[in-house]
Amino acid sequence: MSATNKSQDTSKSKTVDTTKSVSDTTKKKGSGLQAEVSIIAVDSQKSEVAKNISHLYRGAKVKYQDFELSADYIRLDRNKKKIFASGIYDKTGKYVGRPIVIMGNGESPKTVDSLYYDYEKQEGNTYGIMTEVDGGFIQANIVRKNIYDEMSIYKGLYSTCNLPYPHTHFGIHITKGIVTKNQIISGPAYLVVMGVPMPVAFPFAFFPKPDKRASGFLFPSFGEDYTRGFSMRDIGWYLAFNDYWDSEIRGSLYSKGSWEASINTRYTVNYKFNGGFNIRYANTKTGIEGTSNYGSNKDFNVTWNHTQRQEANPGTSFSASVNFGTSSFFQNTGTGSTQNTYENLARNRMGSSISYGKVFADGKVNLTASLTHNQDMATRSIQMSLPNISLNVSSFNPFDSKDRVGEQKWYQRINVGYSFQAQNSVSTIDTLLFKPGGFKKFQNGFQHNIPISLSLNAFKYFQFNTSVNYTERWYLQSTRQSIDNTAAGYKQRIDTVQGFNRAYDYSVSTGLSTKVYGNYYPKIGNLQQIRHVVTPSINLNYRPDFSDPRYGFYQQYNDQYGNRNVYSIFSQGVYGSPSAGKSAGIGFSIDNNIEAKVKSKSDTTDGGLKKIPILQGLTFSGNYNFVADSLKLSPITFSGRTAFFDQKMNVNFNGTFDPYSVNENGVRVNRYAIKDGSLARLTNFGLSFDYSLNPKAAKSRNNNIDSLRKEMSGAGMTPEQAQALARISSDPNAFVDFNIPWNLAASFSFNMAKSFNSSTRRMQSQITSTLNLHGDFSVTPKWKVTFQSGYDFKQKEVVMTSFNIYRDLHCWDMSFGWMPFGRFRSYNVTIRAKASILQDLKLTKRASSGGSYF
Repeated sequence: MSATNKSQDTSKSKTVDTTKSVSDTTKKKGSGLQAEVSIIAVDSQKSEVAKNISHLYRGAKVKYQDFELSADYIRLDRNKKKIFASGIYDKTGKYVGRPIVIMGNGESPKTVDSLYYDYEKQEGNTYGIMTEVDGGFIQANIVRKNIYDEMSIYKGLYSTCNLPYPHTHFGIHITKGIVTKNQIISGPAYLVVMGVPMPVAFPFAFFPKPDKRASGFLFPSFGEDYTRGFSMRDIGWYLAFNDYWDSEIRGSLYSKGSWEASINTRYTVNYKFNGGFNIRYANTKTGIEGTSNYGSNKDFNVTWNHTQRQEANPGTSFSASVNFGTSSFFQNTGTGSTQNTYENLARNRMGSSISYGKVFADGKVNLTASLTHNQDMATRSIQMSLPNISLNVSSFNPFDSKDRVGEQKWYQRINVGYSFQAQNSVSTIDTLLFKPGGFKKFQNGFQHNIPISLSLNAFKYFQFNTSVNYTERWYLQSTRQSIDNTAAGYKQRIDTVQGFNRAYDYSVSTGLSTKVYGNYYPKIGNLQQIRHVVTPSINLNYRPDFSDPRYGFYQQYNDQYGNRNVYSIFSQGVYGSPSAGKSAGIGFSIDNNIEAKVKSKSDTTDGGLKKIPILQGLTFSGNYNFVADSLKLSPITFSGRTAFFDQKMNVNFNGTFDPYSVNENGVRVNRYAIKDGSLARLTNFGLSFDYSLNPKAAKSRNNNIDSLRKEMSGAGMTPEQAQALARISSDPNAFVDFNIPWNLAASFSFNMAKSFNSSTRRMQSQITSTLNLHGDFSVTPKWKVTFQSGYDFKQKEVVMTSFNIYRDLHCWDMSFGWMPFGRFRSYNVTIRAKASILQDLKLTKRASSGGSYF
């Protein structure tokens, strides 16, 4: 209820009107006040001298010991030892200046409609109170407070909405209750949704009211999955261990027997590090038990992310990004969890990296140790390196002098570097990794590399570069190959020989490069200039034939037909083997950059001319080996990029030309393709572009986040707010932004590769092309529809498609997600509370994105 100031009866009383700001500090003997009372009235003060009553207006404030009260109207009755406070109605009829009360004892401020308070007995009645309690809000029509700091409430509401009267709230209506320092004890209570009482009631209830984060129930979402039936997803329990560590335990159940479980833990230490890990397990059942199409799959997935602040330990770094599990996890769980994003469902690889770094010798020596893992989810192959060690020494000039005066001599420009690497790795199938003997397949090795280089300016317009590169490898295993005559026929045999072995190689390269500028001034309309920059380079390179028997790196055996087979004893080494075959050739490349200058009224720099890129790099490169016995010219590779529509559309392309023809079996032969009527054969080509019809959308969202960050940094953010803001900044696409009315983006990819078809006995092109679309639009300021779809032109089918409808309920979210067809056909409905920082940004967490942050 809203109180008015009609009780301000000053008739038949002598009053004193003091305008402007008034400050009165009094200590009345026998008044019941045990300390000084500070009284401030920003606008005016009236006093009834006979009744010993003061009336304070506009920004009035009374402070006594730990009790502090501010309002637009306060009446202080010293005879009765009572205070009355309320707001006032402004000229528009709006009730403003509600009392704000601070009771002391570390309690948060409370906003009320009006109150009576007996400062002698320290008791009072409060009307229309609203106070925040650990992210929730308690509102009540009447509240009475006693000397024990306990409050009795009448007709109260506990909700997540911070508005005085929740326009769209989900809350618990409390008929009567008692609020103490650590708990709320309620009489009859019932659930209220959108102002409508629900048939969910309790004869009594107990709500903990801690001053810090508290553990509690996590509400599930409901839906239906095409293969697993009706679902209750992500029901669980939130564990708040302390301000630096919390965890979520969740589970999902399906009507056809499938289930999932997960534990998601986050941790942070201010100014040092933060991170989190997520362990998930799923038991997926498909079909009907007892039939041929019944199947049961057990999968797991583990993720861990850790970030260290640079200032926490200068010169030392530690980071982790782990994503490890069974290859079929995301495919089998489908849309069964809010943590399965579109990218997760479409991905075909997983990777992990845990890295430690240390800088020595004033930054000249850098040591890095890491554990890595790469997993192909289609083939189920897995590669692990446990560990990788790298030591790099910054390049230096050994012939230069610290006391040198003047420019460097040519020999003083000689540059030397050094790097050391060590690796212990294994390559296997994920199902065999933890089987007996799986870890015995690890291969290990060490590698040293010493590059020596010299760079000089030559003939004014050329850059001269020469280099010598030496690489040495150390292995603890090598292989021997032979042919065995078995009962099943001849089979190749590979034996692993233990023992230390070293292998080395070296190469020499010398080259020249320059830039050629071309300018054309057409003066056509606004077009004023076209500039073409050509960067040609050429280099001579030499490498010996390390398969020569004098090196001992290669051996040979004869097969069953008497043919000689040459192989490297380090073919399975983690750093490979020195190359076979002598190389003495010439390498070449040419890069092109074309841009135009046009008149622009908006751009006043460069004489009012605006640069427009036409071609942002078109590069051709290849090599010619003079000492090769055949196929001396390598394939010619090319790549390029450009942008259109004021940099709104980015285009990338690449490909390879083969200068040689192929025979009837698709094998390259030593015959130039030009002799068969074509300059070269295009063996592969790739093209991709992306375009957003509303590129200002991302810019607008980032500006909103930046402005809120600045605003909150001044006032001070809570750890929860800082965490939420960090998640928004790191993954803005995971949130629906109601500030952006619409957005539509598209991407297209095209790939072509030619291979020999043994059936048709001809070269055949394998083409894949996909168009992807995603966007959103606001139906009203509170309703938003998002979609994501695409089309696979090779398969001639629509790719995974999803539609989502979001309703912004201010302090709550409601969403409906639907995948209408395909393997992951499903729908779900989610209702959940929203973090306060997302309310300020008008952002909503996408239902299909990972993690629950509320």
